[in-house]
Amino acid sequence: MKPEEIKLSDWSRIIFGEVPPEFYLELIIRAILVYFLLVLSMRLLGKRMSTQMSRLELAAMVALASAIGVPMLSADRGILPAYIIAFVIIVITRLIARKSFKDQHFEEVTQGNVDCLVIDSVMNYDVMKKVRVSRERLFSQMRSECILNLGTVNRVYMEANGGFSIIPNSEPKPGLMTLPDWDKDFISRKVKKTDITICKNCGIKKPENIAFLNGDEKCENCKENVWTKAVIEI
Repeated sequence: MKPEEIKLSDWSRIIFGEVPPEFYLELIIRAILVYFLLVLSMRLLGKRMSTQMSRLELAAMVALASAIGVPMLSADRGILPAYIIAFVIIVITRLIARKSFKDQHFEEVTQGNVDCLVIDSVMNYDVMKKVRVSRERLFSQMRSECILNLGTVNRVYMEANGGFSIIPNSEPKPGLMTLPDWDKDFISRKVKKTDITICKNCGIKKPENIAFLNGDEKCENCKENVWTKAVIEI
């Protein structure tokens, strides 16, 4: 459209567009065909498309969405190109999935690998930096699982699809608190401090040296010098 043809008072154009009334009947046919295309594509791509998706499956979904968007609403575009694009996406995705099943290295390259964010109740900052997961993001995930301190956790894995898997300790022990410091009343009801000194940043324990509380030494794990007392659930 030319700039001079655009008017804010032209409600007919804004609501109905510049297509003949017959196009709205055609939209019903297009919607049915596109819906069938999506259902068929999801079915052929596998059950994981209806759960948490990997990078490969997410890329396939975005490509499908971009393929069907234009022919869905554009009167001068046919539906057939969307079906061709969907066919290509399905074939490529299934070929990659088959190759990944036989070759673990290829699977890691195309879909990512598992990363360990917490080891023996201590945050692995090198890995967290690599996968771009902040301390607060990790704590948020733990709080959602009702984990109030790192001492109850043996391992935290970040899966290839971005999900978290938390492996608890067989016996809970004191650790770094995951609750926000400002929630004093809730903290007093849920956890209590111990005599064990730990790094306030990563949770590594230094029970033999109380002088760390004064900030005189740096943590060997994260290089910070802020120390606190480990907590245990009440």
